[in-house]
Amino acid sequence: MSTAAAELPLSRRFRFGLRKYRAWVADAVLAIGLFLTALALGYFTPLASTQLFTAINNVTATPTANYNLLFVVLGPIITIAGAYLVGSYYTARRKFDHLMRTKSKAEFLRNIPEIEDLLWELTPKDEVLYEQKKVELRVRR
Repeated sequence: MSTAAAELPLSRRFRFGLRKYRAWVADAVLAIGLFLTALALGYFTPLASTQLFTAINNVTATPTANYNLLFVVLGPIITIAGAYLVGSYYTARRKFDHLMRTKSKAEFLRNIPEIEDLLWELTPKDEVLYEQKKVELRVRR
């Protein structure tokens, strides 16, 4: 017997996973970017003489390849991308939670287009919350 997950193509499962774990992915990208930036700063600043960065730089700056130059380029780029992902996710989350707090059906109906736009940036769990709110307020849309 095959499972439903095995029948879906890899690209679809990957996109669903990215959407389901959007906050984790955004936080991880930001953390990786900050880590790479810290490694670059530890090589090109006076911090290089500290014991911690001396040990790290012995591994990352070998005679055949200096990976710290790569960290200088990739670290800030990944940090900026991660900061954008984290900021957009948590802004959408805060706005969605604010719009879903309403008890008024009329206000909820006015906010439906904005809520549906926010759902593109949020997780499938939030879509379930939205559907439950529609049932609670008896919206037939």
